Amino acid sequence: MGASLHALTSEPVRLDAPSIAALDDKTKRGGTITSSSPMRLRMEKLIKDHQKKIVDELSRIDGKNFIVDEWNRPNGGGGISCVLQDGNVFEKAGVNVSVVYGQLPRPAIEKMRADHKSFVATDVDSLDFFAAGLSLVLHPKNPMAPTVHLNYRYFETSDPKDPIHGPKNWWFGGGTDLTPSYIFPEDCKHFHQTIKDVCDKHDPSYYPKFKKWCDDYFYIPHRHEARGIGGIFFDDLDAEFLAHSTSHSSTNPQETLFAFVSDALASFLPSYVPIVERRKDMPFTQAEKDWQQLRRGRYVEFNLVYDRGTSFGLRTPSARVESILMSLPRTAEWMYMDPISGTKMGEEKKVVGEEVGGEEKKRERELMDVLKYPREWV
Repeated sequence: MGASLHALTSEPVRLDAPSIAALDDKTKRGGTITSSSPMRLRMEKLIKDHQKKIVDELSRIDGKNFIVDEWNRPNGGGGISCVLQDGNVFEKAGVNVSVVYGQLPRPAIEKMRADHKSFVATDVDSLDFFAAGLSLVLHPKNPMAPTVHLNYRYFETSDPKDPIHGPKNWWFGGGTDLTPSYIFPEDCKHFHQTIKDVCDKHDPSYYPKFKKWCDDYFYIPHRHEARGIGGIFFDDLDAEFLAHSTSHSSTNPQETLFAFVSDALASFLPSYVPIVERRKDMPFTQAEKDWQQLRRGRYVEFNLVYDRGTSFGLRTPSARVESILMSLPRTAEWMYMDPISGTKMGEEKKVVGEEVGGEEKKRERELMDVLKYPREWV
C-alpha cells in the first residue's frame, strides 16, 4: 500500500469497519462515480483505470498476458493483482490495486496526530480508515533495461461520532523511481524530465522537494548507497501541506492534490515506455547479467529491511503476502566482497584472491558512483 501508515505502531491494524464500506459498495453498484462522489471512490476508480491502461501497454510490449487475480476482503475492499512472470521482456512485473477499510488502534491514531496538526477525532481508542493505492514494480530481463517502481495512494479517516457525514482526515502519497543496472544518461534525463514537467505544471517547488525526499527515502544505510537513480517521493500531502506552499492559494486543496496525483499517474507510461523500448533488445554478456543479479540483491535488501509499505502490509491481518512481495525480483544474487559493489568496513586490507575490476568494469563503477552521490539529472 505504501508509506502512508509507516511506523505507526507495531500493533496490527484491525480490518473490521463495514459501515462506510457498505455505503461505498452500494454507491458503486448504484451508478457511475463522478466528480461529486466521495474522494475515496474517485481515487479507487482512478487507480483501477490506470492499472488497466498500464497492464494493456505492458502486455503489448512483452507479448505475454498478465495473470489477473481479483480478490475481496470480508469487511469491505479488496484488490486486483496483475502479475507477469517469465515474459519475453519482463522477468517479473506486478501492477497491483489494493483497497482497505479498517480501524486504527490508539497508538496509530497518536502517531497520525503528531504528523497532522489538523487531525480530528483523536480522543478515541479506534478510528475507521480507508486506504487505496496502486503499486507497480517491473523487472526487465535485459540488464540494460532498468527496473521501475511506482506507488500512488490515498488515505482517509472518519469521525467516529459521524463516520459517514462527519469531518475527515485525508492525505495523498506516492511517487515513482528508476533503478538501472547500467547508466544511460539519456534515460535518466528523460525519466526525470517527464516527472519534472508534471510537477512544474502544478507547483515549481514540487520537483526539487520530492526528488530530495525520494533520494533520502530510497537509501540503503547499511550499504551507504541509494537503491537507484531516484525520481519523486511524497507522503502526507493534505490541506496543511498546501497551505504552506508559496505558489498555491487553493480553495479546495483536496481537488488540487487529486489533480496532481492524477497527472503524475498519467505520466508513468510516457516516462518509462520509451526507455524499455530502447533497451529491451540490446545485446548483453553473461557478466552484465551477473551484475544485474547483484543489483537486484540490493533491491531485495531495501524492500525487506527498510520499505515501510512492505512492513505495514505484512502486519495487516489477512494480508495478501503474495501481493505484498510482488515487488521482489524473480531472481537475485549476493556475492561475498564483490570488488565493485562489496561493502567494506573502513580502510580494510585487500582480501586475498580479490579481483579488482579494471577498465572493463568502468560502467559498473559509474553506476556505483551515481548511487553514492545522487545527481541532478535535469
